[in-house]
Amino acid sequence: MCGINGILRLDDRSPAIDLDELRRTSRAMHTRGPDGSGEWQSSDGRIALAHRRLAIIDLSPAGAQPMATSDGRFRIVYNGEIYNFRELRAELERGGVRFHSNSDTEVLLQLISRHGPSALTRLRGMFAFALWDEAEHELLLARDPYGIKPLYYSAQDGTVRFASQVKALEAGRGAPGAVDPAGLVGFLLWGSVPEPLTIRAGIKALPAGSFLVVRNGRVEEPISHRCLGSDTKSNTSLSDPTASIEDSVRAHLTSDVPVAVFLSAGLDSTMIAALACRHLPEPPVTFTLRFEELRGTPEDEGPLAAEVAKGLGTRHTERLVTRSEFVAMWPDAIRAMDQPSIDGFNTFVVARAAHEAGLKVVLSGLGGDELFGSYPSFRDVPRLARAAGVIRHIPGGAQLAARFAAAVRPGSPKLPAAFTLGDSLAGAYFLRRALFLPAEIPALVGDDLAAEGLTRHDPIGYAGQLLDAVGAGERSPACDGWVATHLLETSCYMRNQLLRDTDWASMAHSLEVRVPFVDCRLHEAVVAAGFEPARSQGKGAVVRRVAPELPPALFERRKSGFFIPAATWMAPDGGATPNPRGLASRRLAVRVLQEFGIEAGRAA
Repeated sequence: MCGINGILRLDDRSPAIDLDELRRTSRAMHTRGPDGSGEWQSSDGRIALAHRRLAIIDLSPAGAQPMATSDGRFRIVYNGEIYNFRELRAELERGGVRFHSNSDTEVLLQLISRHGPSALTRLRGMFAFALWDEAEHELLLARDPYGIKPLYYSAQDGTVRFASQVKALEAGRGAPGAVDPAGLVGFLLWGSVPEPLTIRAGIKALPAGSFLVVRNGRVEEPISHRCLGSDTKSNTSLSDPTASIEDSVRAHLTSDVPVAVFLSAGLDSTMIAALACRHLPEPPVTFTLRFEELRGTPEDEGPLAAEVAKGLGTRHTERLVTRSEFVAMWPDAIRAMDQPSIDGFNTFVVARAAHEAGLKVVLSGLGGDELFGSYPSFRDVPRLARAAGVIRHIPGGAQLAARFAAAVRPGSPKLPAAFTLGDSLAGAYFLRRALFLPAEIPALVGDDLAAEGLTRHDPIGYAGQLLDAVGAGERSPACDGWVATHLLETSCYMRNQLLRDTDWASMAHSLEVRVPFVDCRLHEAVVAAGFEPARSQGKGAVVRRVAPELPPALFERRKSGFFIPAATWMAPDGGATPNPRGLASRRLAVRVLQEFGIEAGRAA
């Protein structure tokens, strides 16, 4: 896991590369790579690349970056891990390729330099990289299918800049820093900025599962190399995904440093811990975070996590944090937060504690709820879409139902909107995840900014396009509400919020977080099984089958998730006045924007 950045002049009229800017950008990502740094500039001054290294595979200097092929034609900077690199290396060696390191970086360099973007679909792992072809003067930027690893770019005044973080590009002072109205509105609607937007005008996210080529002085449009969801249409060959779950955990243990496990009292992390124990030469460290204020409540993860750890024989570590300690971390979390988000604080706290405990790589259960359908949205979204769709066909029914809902629950904007916005799967999903509604945005940021932002980002249209792109939209004969919810949770909430927040919050503490449930091969296996047995019997049926050694108490516990009441604890009164969780999140969003120097929230 690392931080990468670079600057490319599009033609001879472009300004000369400022190496101080390159270094400012790189220094802004120093926690992403405390184990080493490197930079390179081409002899003609056309391009400069920089890298910050967190050494996980091949800890020797041979794994340092930027890395070049022996003839100097291709050069790469890369962030991530390729879990099947040994398999790919053996294939390349059979073809006559000689290697000079034991790193996955060199395997990636040799594979892409020989086969180009067509080889991206063969990579198993998380990645964002830049590959420069000195002979053709072409730059390739690429990102993994789920978007686990971020990559941002800016094309201004004849110059392309890219980096692993938006704030790093800002620190370089070469990319524009103005607020993007669409990115701001997107954050207020969803609680995170939806890609490819960012909070800054002129800076874009390279979309997940895409690559982009810069050649002949032009930045070409991103091209998809793997679209998640395209494999959900062919589930005729049912199979048991149990072996694939274990295979994914095994693959994610690939490392030259010890791999630990974040252990909560939930099904996802406990299943991962059990499988990790089977494939490591000695029991891993398991790490649980507890909060003093949650002790003795259903949200307290500690006792059951400790019971699981004891049963598995792991080297268990527990860290107790108080609310006052969490509040004291707030300024550091805001400085580390790359783009505004109402989430990520939990990961920031647990990542700091894990780093202090000497951990460098951990496995997380992130993605299990999306893969196995265990959010309430898998039930609620299709139901709402059906109900609102029926009411829509009654003349005046939606308006009458909205007025009734407003009278029954005054002050709740979502309930009345359910009958006017929720009559499609995309609309119902947006309402399920929405922070603010479109009608509320003008009062938050002003009419003009709201108008521009909502013109460029229509949340229901955004969700609908994601479904249409893989043939899962309502106009498709293959439309399936459960599968559509799976795709939306994966492509919106998980991608734009959970994965992005996990990246900045863990990298702030030089900690690599791996997510075995966010894996393309596993996804294909689960799809081939028709999402069973999780779809019909629940996630517990999967876990019982995969890890029967886990204690019965685990399956009796009410689902709560890893929850830190950040929105309540950071309220002006410190949470003394009880607030609905949704209201607290809305107020937290406004406070986060203020910390970013963005005024909003007159009606929050």
